Amino acid sequence: MRQPLVVGNWKMNGSRQVNQTLLTEILAGMDSVTRCQVGVCPPFVYLAQTQAQLADSRIAWGAQNVSPHAAGAYTGEIAVNMLQDFGCTYVIVGHSERRSLYGDTDALVAEKFAAVQAGGMIPILCVGETDAEREAGHTEQVVQRQLSAVLTSQGIASIANCVIAYEPVWAIGTGKTATPEQAQAVHAFIRGLLAAEDSAIAEKVQILYGGSVKGSNATELFAMSDIDGGLIGGAALKAEEFLTICRAPE
Repeated sequence: MRQPLVVGNWKMNGSRQVNQTLLTEILAGMDSVTRCQVGVCPPFVYLAQTQAQLADSRIAWGAQNVSPHAAGAYTGEIAVNMLQDFGCTYVIVGHSERRSLYGDTDALVAEKFAAVQAGGMIPILCVGETDAEREAGHTEQVVQRQLSAVLTSQGIASIANCVIAYEPVWAIGTGKTATPEQAQAVHAFIRGLLAAEDSAIAEKVQILYGGSVKGSNATELFAMSDIDGGLIGGAALKAEEFLTICRAPE
């Protein structure tokens, strides 16, 4: 039985005071979250604050991106060992905003995925289609291409130590949400692709849904057999909303 996982992606939001309040309120409500694993991914500059505040809790933390390079003349980049210094558990790779705004290719995402695993952390590998790709009927083709880049370079065994997040790009920050059945169909497709190579790994890997999950739709989404939780954007910035989502699998 896969344990549900909910991870908050704060994106480029927050301040020291705002973060302190948010984390304090989330921590205060964690007693009511009994089944779900929980994590948060703040901006890099707040990792020290997050580590200090969550160190004695059961909430994990991680980063929103990473460089594939270990060190060097890469101004503005953050290396794996730097994330290790702050006790990160998770690192998001291949988020649609990194792909669309900053040109992260499938090959680069696979390099970042490998770097994260080599550093002993868990990559959250994001895959998903744009609205145009969905309307053209290319959802499965796009998801398979993105996933295959990692499988080809790292092998199916690497999936045993990762989380996959399906994020339909058309449902991120737009207010649109895939129906539970639409989301389930893609999650089942992803698990099927993995099962074709290793059924045991496919059965164990957590596949999260990352398209405008809210407290009002989380229970219905998480009830689907192949949806194991969520990668949460805007709703992760509101403590009670985030906690409601974390309680959804109870």
